[in-house]
Amino acid sequence: MNIPLKTYWTLLARHIQPQMARFWLLTVLLLSSIGLQVVNPQIVRQFIDAAQAGAAIDSLLASALLFLGVALIQQIVTVSATYVGENVAWTATNQLRAELADHCLHLDMTFHNNTSPGQLIERIDGDVAELSNFFSQLVIRVVGNIILLVGVLAVLAVEDWRLGIAFTVFAIVALLLLNQVRSLAVPYQKQLRAAVADLFGFLEERLTGTEDIRSSGAVDFVLRELYQFSYVILGHWRNVQTRFLILRLTGGLLLTLANVIAIVSGYTLFRSGLITLGTVYLIIQYTNVMGRPIRELTQQTENLQNIGAATERLAELRSNTSSIEDGPGARLPDGPLALDFEHVSFSYVEGEPVLKDIRLNLTPGTTLGILGRTGSGKTTLARLVLRLYDPSEGYVSLGGIDIRQLTLSALRQRVAIVTQDVQLFEASVRDNLTFFDRSIPDDRIRAVIDELELADWYRTLPHGLDTELETGGRGLSAGEGQLLAFTRVFLRDPGLVILDEASSRLDPATEARIERAIDKLLHNRTAIIIAHRLSTVHRAHEIAILDRGMLIEHGHREGLASDPTSRFHHLLQTGLEEVLA
Repeated sequence: MNIPLKTYWTLLARHIQPQMARFWLLTVLLLSSIGLQVVNPQIVRQFIDAAQAGAAIDSLLASALLFLGVALIQQIVTVSATYVGENVAWTATNQLRAELADHCLHLDMTFHNNTSPGQLIERIDGDVAELSNFFSQLVIRVVGNIILLVGVLAVLAVEDWRLGIAFTVFAIVALLLLNQVRSLAVPYQKQLRAAVADLFGFLEERLTGTEDIRSSGAVDFVLRELYQFSYVILGHWRNVQTRFLILRLTGGLLLTLANVIAIVSGYTLFRSGLITLGTVYLIIQYTNVMGRPIRELTQQTENLQNIGAATERLAELRSNTSSIEDGPGARLPDGPLALDFEHVSFSYVEGEPVLKDIRLNLTPGTTLGILGRTGSGKTTLARLVLRLYDPSEGYVSLGGIDIRQLTLSALRQRVAIVTQDVQLFEASVRDNLTFFDRSIPDDRIRAVIDELELADWYRTLPHGLDTELETGGRGLSAGEGQLLAFTRVFLRDPGLVILDEASSRLDPATEARIERAIDKLLHNRTAIIIAHRLSTVHRAHEIAILDRGMLIEHGHREGLASDPTSRFHHLLQTGLEEVLA
């Protein structure tokens, strides 16, 4: 597998361009460092020849001080170039991380269902870190050493044309050989990084389920799986290191050959009286200087194996596109929205339909209660309304407009969903309620908090809206978490609200507060209430019952309740609160 350098550059070029001033500073520092490395051996050559010719001690001392001064300046310039290179690279790769994170957030749910959070962390952070480590060294070690190599060859050619030809041929052969083995380990390194990503995914899932694992006595089984993942990683690592060994041996042989050429040519030319003893030193010193670029290029060739795999994986990640695309931007009417499912069918897996030919029509301001057993397709309906997925057949319309004609942001601004599992972030109360939208004024937030009976809770916050919440809402009761979720909806003022079992698992007093909040939330809005319990849909105007992805009953709640032949009437008569669970 041969990955061109252009691929590496493409990943970062857009993020490097805003830093062109620092990039040019890096270029100046790099060229200065190279020039000093070429000049310093010339000072030593002059010192040796002058000493052999019996020059005055003052002249020799001046040459020695000049050598030390140039060496010191070279170190300062090299450190500065390294610092600037690292700074440019990390700034660019942090921007790349943000770009990749944004890209992943806009991919459809099919991608996220097939990719664990641990794998995404390894790709967005781990692979990009590898790319940063490479790119921060690319200019300093790869490009810089190539320029240094060319400079040394030019000086050797000036000293003696035969030296120039011999070492130029050697350098060309060496670089061609290194290029041939450059991608030797990429397939194996890619497998290694994929195995590490799998391990991260495994750890993320198991750490999330620590409580269940311990209570079920499954710790030993998890450790066995951890051993199996580690064993797979070890196998890939051995394959990679075997290929690296070939690279190291190739570089070592090239360096040995360079020293042989230098010693033989220097001895021969000196014996022939064509060069001085100082020039012999110069040849050997330049050979060592030239050996450094070859050694560095060999080392970077090893790094390219890691980076090649990471780059390919990042390119693959960026090549993923969402099947859910923005529509042309139709405009929804204000107020409560009509909702229609027109012969909608959907499958997560081809050939395994979850919804089959669903046809539902809701007039604006209507509340629909959807009942059905687990797996009947209730939550899938909500996902289709939000365009987390698109139907495989039929279409969904909102306000009389096919939702595929809307932009995703416009759709999700007018449709809100509240589930029983409220997602709260390690951020301020303000950011949790507004989803980081700073355009919403604080007075509006506090007014909604009062309206939803959260004023007592709010007064306990040490820093008001700036109080930081813990990840997952630790420290909040289930009822407070639900009311915060309702606050989010009020702040957006949608035309359609979906409640997915939003008042379950609460004590009676808290549930009463939630019920009052729901009444306020549904006022002058179209709503869908997804429920397992019959009591949850007491406020619904219409009832729909799903079974195995099919709509088996739909009508006005009072009419269905009074119809002895209806499924809803039968469920009411059973007196079983969880009969549909």
